[in-house]
Amino acid sequence: MNMLRRYAVYWLGIACMFSCASTYAQVANNFPSKSIRVIVPFPPGGGADTLIRLMSPTLLESWKQSLVVENRPGASGSIGAELVAQSPADGYTLLMGSTAAVTDKNISSFSPVALVSASPYLVTVNPSLNVNSIRGLISYAKANPGKIRFGSSGTGSASHLAGELFASMAGIDLLHVAYKGTGQALTDLMAGHIDLMFAPAQTVMPQIEAGKLLALAQTGSKRSEALPGILTVAESGLPGYTAVGWFGLFVPTGTPKSIVQKLNQGVTAALSQERVRKAMLERGIDPASGSAEDFAAFLRIDQAKWAKLIKENRVAVQ
Repeated sequence: MNMLRRYAVYWLGIACMFSCASTYAQVANNFPSKSIRVIVPFPPGGGADTLIRLMSPTLLESWKQSLVVENRPGASGSIGAELVAQSPADGYTLLMGSTAAVTDKNISSFSPVALVSASPYLVTVNPSLNVNSIRGLISYAKANPGKIRFGSSGTGSASHLAGELFASMAGIDLLHVAYKGTGQALTDLMAGHIDLMFAPAQTVMPQIEAGKLLALAQTGSKRSEALPGILTVAESGLPGYTAVGWFGLFVPTGTPKSIVQKLNQGVTAALSQERVRKAMLERGIDPASGSAEDFAAFLRIDQAKWAKLIKENRVAVQ
């Protein structure tokens, strides 16, 4: 009897396995069957907001459902991130995340879907600072410790950490001023209330091209495909320096892998379209690509780098 019971349990398990697989396949085949919401945890006009709105028309074509973009700024992106983390794990609520919004503290609450962009930032100054090179910026900062004010989109954001890494490697003291988003920091940079930003290219290129701001260098390990004429920080006087600002889509942990894959396919299709790539490159944004697993591997490396900087330099983050 015990043997018969064990066989019955075994075959029941096999049946459940196939039933679950069939259910997941059906869910994926029917997905999406209603509107998809994308939470941007920063104010309008910033890098994350710009990117998802550039991609939206193509994602609509791919998913054949409406796409609602909601800006939920606050606490360097953590308010919007928490909203998504607490949402049903069904693929209908996504986070357009970045370094500040998704950290080693909350990454377990999310499943990566797709890396959208991993672009260098531009070291951008107000012309009134009277420096026109990375070497000049470092020399000025050493002669005026703590006088240069650099703005960021929030404490713990990539624009903040890129500045802290620069200061650490250059041996200078910069005064960090945190804002609720890139747009607000840019407004104060234009007005001269701050002197410097490590800024997403898409937010500052129009002002740079108009001569209202000056780009000293880009922060990548090599020159961006979108901005080949701008030197890297390493080329400009600080060897070994590299930092990128990434943006990517996430869903709550527990979302079926079949749905994650379908979402990834939609994003991959959008990023491969010429009109999307052209629009991104024109704004100084390097399009990314890859699977959800590729994105997860990228995040492990990126978060380890910033965790090391924060610990060794005692950088205050939320």
